[in-house]
Amino acid sequence: MLNKKEIDFTKKLIQKHLSAKKTYHNDIKKIRVSMADPPYDWEEVYEALDSMLKIETTMGKKVQSFEKLFAKYIGVKYAVMVNSGSSANLLALSILSNPLLEKKQIKINEEVITPAVTWSTTVFPIVNVKARPVFVDVESETFNIDPEKIEKAITKKTRAIMPVHLLGNPCDMKIIKKIARKHDLFLIEDCCEALGAKFEGKKVGTFGDLATFSFFASHHITTMEGGMLVTNDQKLFDIAKSLRTHGWSRDLKNKKTLEKKYSKIDSRFLFSNLGYNLRPTELQGAFGIHQIKKIDKFLKIRATNAKFWKKNLSEYSDYIKFVDEKPGNYNANMLFPIKIIKNNFFTKDELVNYLQKNGIETRPVVAGNFVKQPVINLIPHKISGNLKNSTEIMENAFLIGNHQNVDETLRKYVSETIIKFLKSKLK
Repeated sequence: MLNKKEIDFTKKLIQKHLSAKKTYHNDIKKIRVSMADPPYDWEEVYEALDSMLKIETTMGKKVQSFEKLFAKYIGVKYAVMVNSGSSANLLALSILSNPLLEKKQIKINEEVITPAVTWSTTVFPIVNVKARPVFVDVESETFNIDPEKIEKAITKKTRAIMPVHLLGNPCDMKIIKKIARKHDLFLIEDCCEALGAKFEGKKVGTFGDLATFSFFASHHITTMEGGMLVTNDQKLFDIAKSLRTHGWSRDLKNKKTLEKKYSKIDSRFLFSNLGYNLRPTELQGAFGIHQIKKIDKFLKIRATNAKFWKKNLSEYSDYIKFVDEKPGNYNANMLFPIKIIKNNFFTKDELVNYLQKNGIETRPVVAGNFVKQPVINLIPHKISGNLKNSTEIMENAFLIGNHQNVDETLRKYVSETIIKFLKSKLK
């Protein structure tokens, strides 16, 4: 083991290395506005190194510590860390289709309502548990699932609603939760892009039976890869812990009862449920316990950037539009969406190409209207109603980066570049 002097030297060495960040501000030709910039610093690296030096790398105390800190931050009773946001969604659907839920479980070919504008990892777990995704349209103004369309999509086979707080903009959880209760449906919040977002003063992730988060490198905080499932339900929590780790009973509340009943089986390897290996590493937990302390600072920067761009580009509202934020909500501003209003002067592709040539990265709005993706031909699914808004967003909107390293210089450069393009086209 390292002594105190060696530990202090190692910390300083890591700190020095990571503080030597490149800057592009001295030469305008080198300015680059990336889609994302992993927000970790020397503390996370040292914490992970500490685990490696102690040879404590599999899921352990640091993961448990992060789970407790995360649950407290969101305002829920329980949090279960997994190896990715994708796995968090798979875990959520697997819990709700697990035989231990008995009569209430989601069964084969039963339906889960979800928005058409989404990412693959929301859709695929529904299919993985042999349920059927039912795609409904989104609101043109918010890019989020339209509550009115949810009500119309409900059938005798509907078992759950899975809204996505797209790009950090909260869905209308008051109406959606009311619909779920009215029809006795499970409610799963996909919060993978919305850490820290609030609906009417309450954090997203606290409205559903289950909620999921992602800590991928491009997200609000990162554990390199990683995700979290949260709930206030003790039974769902216990099933989550078992499914996460092979289906064994090591961490269950009724562990001693099971051990007594099956006393001839080694209690370390007593399997009482189905399961996967979705465990995170201690390195991911090491990152998380430092990252969670920084989230509010990161959110403030993102909010400042979004507000700046909306204000500076407001005079061009006849040609470009931004997502609406409903009063009383707090947008986590995962990225910054821009939608082109169809006109005779320029196209979305022209603006996108111009931005990219000038060092401003862009990307589509998640996977667009998911039913337009070729993989849909492999997926048993339903489409409820017209997906007009979803198609419009796919065809006319795009995203630019908004993260903790977009400072005053970069946000001004973004708005100036867009304005320069618009003026050249509108003159």
